[in-house]
Amino acid sequence: MDINGETKQKVTMDSVPRIDLHCHLDGSLSQGCIEELLGRPVSREELQVEPDCRDLAQYLEKFDLPLLCLQNPAGLKRAGFDFMKNASEDRLRYVEVRFAPLLSRNESMGTEKVIESVLEGMEQGKKSFGVEYGVIVCAMRHHSTEENLEMIKTAREFLGNGVCAADLAGNEDAFPMSQFCDLFREVKKMGMPFTIHAGECGSVQNILDAVECGARRIGHGIAMRGHEDAMKKCREHHIGIEMCPISNLQTKAVKSMAEYPMREFLDAGLCVTINTDNRTVSGTSLDKEISFVKENYGITDEEIALMMRNAVDVAFASDEVKERILC
Repeated sequence: MDINGETKQKVTMDSVPRIDLHCHLDGSLSQGCIEELLGRPVSREELQVEPDCRDLAQYLEKFDLPLLCLQNPAGLKRAGFDFMKNASEDRLRYVEVRFAPLLSRNESMGTEKVIESVLEGMEQGKKSFGVEYGVIVCAMRHHSTEENLEMIKTAREFLGNGVCAADLAGNEDAFPMSQFCDLFREVKKMGMPFTIHAGECGSVQNILDAVECGARRIGHGIAMRGHEDAMKKCREHHIGIEMCPISNLQTKAVKSMAEYPMREFLDAGLCVTINTDNRTVSGTSLDKEISFVKENYGITDEEIALMMRNAVDVAFASDEVKERILC
């Protein structure tokens, strides 16, 4: 099966809740939503990465268009609702969506209004489709510590009321985790849980630094491949590993399909979860991700169920929400 191809068979998992913990709002807006907000037709080629994508930098070019849709309250609210509709169509019971509020802040809309608008759309979607959710706010590596800290402080006011955690995203090679340790020590002090994009294309040291700073989960973590010391540390700290197979291969996080470390991580006893990353940009869904790893890496139904249970375990959700997810 090609990483951009259609699934050969549908995987059914009626006995376990379907969870997606690593999914970006801007990379997951439906074509119809983008056309509505831009007021013009758009092609799939404008939105979805090509099979011959060279690297992460080329992959990220596909975010320019959807970001244009997230520059006013109406667009942000519409995007939140659209995301929940798509999550429902993928039969998710719980989803955590992440986005960078500072990429939508402008002269007419502050950080608080940005977050409020997304949450309004998400809550409307929850009422319409019955999907539980949490919003993760992303600090961006190219923004200053002051800007990122101010944004997270604002988001902290929504913790438990839609917002569930913070994240660090952006160019990992140019901005290693060592530059953000002070920031996330402050985030930890304020009682804000967080995950960190680390080891997607950067060094394994970024993963170790993130764990040392208090990250409860790692986004991607591919650079941990072959590093038993790093895997031991993540296992001992019960760190959730948010793996996104199809996008990881599209961005060339590994050189070949054979090098993708999901089997290695599972066999090492890591708390692995399976996620979509960017539904529209990658042309994926949770069904596709599951079928892909079953067909190419020998992942069993029992291991899929384990990863879903792992997702519930490390989700940034209250015990009450987790009980509802498991019902």
